[in-house]
Amino acid sequence: MIVSVIKILYLCIRNKKIPQTALDGPFWGKRKLIVMAKVQQISEITPSFAFTEFDFYKDYEESFKKSEIGRIHTLLPLHEMAVRFGLVDTHPRKKVGRKSYFSPEGKVALMFLKSYTGLSAPKLMDQLNANIHYQIFCGIRINSRNPLTNYKLIDDIILELSNRLKIQIQQEALAEAWKPYMKNLDTLYTDATCYESAMRYPTDAKLLWECIEKVYPMMCEASRELGIHRMRTKYLDVSRDNMAYVKQRRHTKQRTHKIIRRLLGLLGKILAELRRLNRENPCAGLFSDKQLAEIEMITKIYRQQRNHQKSGNAKESIPNRIVSVNKPYVRPIVRGKEIKKVEFGAKCNNILIDGMSFIEKLSFNAFNEGTRLVHCVKLAEKLFGEKITKLGGDCSYSGNDNRTFCSDENIVTSFVQKGKKREASASVSLVRKELARVRATAMEGSFGTQKEHYGLKRINGRIKKTEILIIFFGIHTANTVQLARRIAKAELSQAA
Repeated sequence: MIVSVIKILYLCIRNKKIPQTALDGPFWGKRKLIVMAKVQQISEITPSFAFTEFDFYKDYEESFKKSEIGRIHTLLPLHEMAVRFGLVDTHPRKKVGRKSYFSPEGKVALMFLKSYTGLSAPKLMDQLNANIHYQIFCGIRINSRNPLTNYKLIDDIILELSNRLKIQIQQEALAEAWKPYMKNLDTLYTDATCYESAMRYPTDAKLLWECIEKVYPMMCEASRELGIHRMRTKYLDVSRDNMAYVKQRRHTKQRTHKIIRRLLGLLGKILAELRRLNRENPCAGLFSDKQLAEIEMITKIYRQQRNHQKSGNAKESIPNRIVSVNKPYVRPIVRGKEIKKVEFGAKCNNILIDGMSFIEKLSFNAFNEGTRLVHCVKLAEKLFGEKITKLGGDCSYSGNDNRTFCSDENIVTSFVQKGKKREASASVSLVRKELARVRATAMEGSFGTQKEHYGLKRINGRIKKTEILIIFFGIHTANTVQLARRIAKAELSQAA
């Protein structure tokens, strides 16, 4: 009897004749069978709260609104961002497959939550199961008896959004939502920084040895599949010499030159053997598409290092220089700082308006930020619809073309006057000093806040698109938190 009733109810549930919104309990005697889904979206289950025993959830919602994370949630245009990500269908149609745990808005909220907490995917999943405020923030309700355990779900959402991200389109939605809370929209500050990737400091010896560690197992496996003797190499001798070189506290130029020469010789021999095996056995399928791409990339590294070694100039500039096997898109960014003269990551030119930072240009290749001033002004005017009248920037933006543009547009800048000193009005001189002061404090302070508190000090993305997505959400999470705290402080002062 019990088995037959359970089968009937299961068929009803599968055919969507009754909702899966019960709390607990198996069927026993006269008790009602209620099925609890693993994850429920709050927008779907709220109308079903018709009993007083669910009042405790309203208390959580009220406390969520008063918390900082609740104030952040109110400032985020999640639906508009989800539409611009392409997660919401303009023409709804029946979807095939398993229903997503997170709604389109919940996926965007999850990325802001990840940047806000600074947690990895496994730790964020644990917090999401235990913290009901985090669940409300993402618009879901997780059954405590059946929590989420696969943290790869978060990684899949990150990958999905990274393939759909269009920075300027998303920034327009954020600017439109934040504009009512901002002031001084005619004042612009601009500067560039480098968001470094999480990678070891590259040297020629390290890079070449990593390439050898990639291609040598490929050669051994290909020879094994073909049933032929593996080509004789000095792999073991070079490995011992490389380990001895690594253990040295100081490396002389002669020692470094010698180990690089040996590494280049071994790498070139292995690459030649791989090309020969692939050419003589085209139908054997010795290498996958991923391995062929890696061989092509390592061949490019080998040619760059060989030509650099032949030139004999250690300071020679190599165009499109590859410094990492796992992240071939990363380039050296020369910043000229006292502590770090060279950084490795994405160079980003940002604009700052009333403390809110927006991305003007982001690239993994080095570029001159001084040529981007006109684009910065146009971007600010496009986002907020206000004409820029005051601009602060460092000396890299003070070129003649930029000065002429600012003069034609009647924009007061923080640039030092060129040529003979001319007497300026006291008000103009005061404005210039204030622009220079705020640029040196607020602009640099925004970079420090983003890197120290929102996960942008060392970007842990494994592919280019993922790193760009992490930078985007890190910057705008810092903006949202700052704006939420500013509004809360204003409300507190008014109440006092």
